[in-house]
Amino acid sequence: MSLLRLPRQSGAAAEEKAKCYLERRGLKTLERNFHCRRGEIDLVMQEADTLVFVEVRFRRDNRFGSAQESVTRSKQQRIIAAARLFLGSRQQWIDAPCRFDVLAISGQHQENIDWVRDAFRPVS
Repeated sequence: MSLLRLPRQSGAAAEEKAKCYLERRGLKTLERNFHCRRGEIDLVMQEADTLVFVEVRFRRDNRFGSAQESVTRSKQQRIIAAARLFLGSRQQWIDAPCRFDVLAISGQHQENIDWVRDAFRPVS
């Protein structure tokens, strides 16, 4: 992998790595890059009967904070809003248990992976 990748290329590579990582751990990919007026969800996956909304974050280094720290409260709110719209457009999932995970990838060659299950929850 080139160290001079454009951010979009690095992000796409990180999302593919995250998808494969989670599939090897038994999750099933339902959708990638769900876009709506409220935001985007990188990966929508299924683990048993649970719908998992995954935010993939990549950082080469921690100079500006870790990949996990980059999922701010504001970013979480956009993901939650997008998840609500996803559920509204996919009636088969409307009653499914859901969770929000963060898959943080770091390192020059995307060698470090940290999967944070149930990383945040909607505020009631």
